Amino acid sequence: MIRSLLTLVVCLVSFTLHAEDKGDGKLRIIVFGAHPDDAEYKTAGVAVKWARLGHHVKLVSVTNGDIGHWKEAGGPLAIRRATEAAACAKKLGVTSQVLDIHDGELLPTLENRKLITRVIREWKADIVIAHRPWDYHPDHRYVGVLIQDAAFMVTVPFICPDVPHLKKNPVFLYSSDGFQKPYPFTPDIAVSVDDSFEQKLDGIHELTSQAYEGGASGSEESVKTVPPASDEVGRRAWLKRRWGARQSNEANQYRELLIKLYGEEKGKAVKYAETFEVCEYGRRPSAEEIKQLFPFYDAK
Repeated sequence: MIRSLLTLVVCLVSFTLHAEDKGDGKLRIIVFGAHPDDAEYKTAGVAVKWARLGHHVKLVSVTNGDIGHWKEAGGPLAIRRATEAAACAKKLGVTSQVLDIHDGELLPTLENRKLITRVIREWKADIVIAHRPWDYHPDHRYVGVLIQDAAFMVTVPFICPDVPHLKKNPVFLYSSDGFQKPYPFTPDIAVSVDDSFEQKLDGIHELTSQAYEGGASGSEESVKTVPPASDEVGRRAWLKRRWGARQSNEANQYRELLIKLYGEEKGKAVKYAETFEVCEYGRRPSAEEIKQLFPFYDAK
């Protein structure tokens, strides 16, 4: 009963805008995260920038997050997190989808490979973004594996023939991480999110169970260090300090790439950034195509 209810709620809180957006000449971007916060954390800034230009962005959680809290779990938590993801997406101006797979139980099975293949095809994606398959969390790793496995299959006509195959392979990208083995994240793309950072915070603010309660890693003691919901100004300032440090660290770490893409003056001035690495398994974009897919770089 709980699982049926969860499936219904996930459908209700997922935005399904793509049917009316066919053939409008805009980019179609889909981002896969393992849980209902991962895609938002990694790409909300650039997602806002795409959405402002009229491009279509979907943030997908591959699991339902039903063990992602230190105090609650099960169907009620899954419903709560799907609702949070939908509220976040509304603030960002994008689409949200949560798949009904248990948190902590994702495996790179044939069934899940077909599921991911169908989701990418249904969105008619030009760009697919996901975790790298080297990460601290098994769900993160297996999202990366499933995306790699789908990178070829999305163009193959006789697998999942119920959904039309893509005629052109998307560009597959990895979102950033700090893991060093078997090789470190090496970005090909760095985007200033200075002009979308506040809106990203607006979205993350809606992910209460994760942003303010600590998710699975939280505790009664850690929650006491966060300003209460009644202190909206204090809570927002607390969130901005944390995310300001995170996004500025990313900008500083990849400053040379920012300068290469934006030019000396603008690249040095970037305060907050999100970065991405091209996956070898999808279409390999040229430097010129990267600037078409990420239409945020002004002429030097």
